[in-house]
Amino acid sequence: MSPQAFKDVSLAHRPDLERIASWVEPASRVLDLGCADGKLLSYLRDAKNVSGMGVERDPQAVVASVSRGVQVIQQDLEEGLALFDDQHFETVVLSKTLQSMINTEHILREMARVARFGIVSFPNFGHWSHGLSILAGRMPVSGEMPYQWYDTPNIHLCTFKDFEDLARSLGLRITDRAGFAGKAEVKVLPSLRSTLAVYRFESPHYPQ
Repeated sequence: MSPQAFKDVSLAHRPDLERIASWVEPASRVLDLGCADGKLLSYLRDAKNVSGMGVERDPQAVVASVSRGVQVIQQDLEEGLALFDDQHFETVVLSKTLQSMINTEHILREMARVARFGIVSFPNFGHWSHGLSILAGRMPVSGEMPYQWYDTPNIHLCTFKDFEDLARSLGLRITDRAGFAGKAEVKVLPSLRSTLAVYRFESPHYPQ
């Protein structure tokens, strides 16, 4: 299949990816960690003239990315980003993957090493419904966390404040944040009403 078979001109069905794309500068270099089918990088290439590269472990997702003409490396993120030089990219993205990383601090440090800006998204464990589930004696199951406690890949769940505390301890300067519930962006009480948190931070290797 030709790489031109896919042309992702809209991310309307994924408002979280739309927000991520809005934080990426045109004509910049972007690394997408856990890039899945390459849809975000394909969109950024076509809409913002971005030079992108993805890292993905799943062989089928790698094939899907290649079919979109996306440059992708098949690798487990737990192995780190040693392939990439310091500050090689303007932005590095880790979408809906942070919560499944074993070494959370290490991947955030590596993101700050290889790029000026990092963007992460993760399920918000602080959503009000999760508290009700726990009070009822059950681990939460939701659209963003659709697994049972015994088969979940999500090993490091956190809230908005948890992430902000970790970012601060690592010297990461948060520049933007957003919360989403389904396809709607949450403006009021996002830490309680959002099922997905999205953050943009700046590397401490750059002066303020």
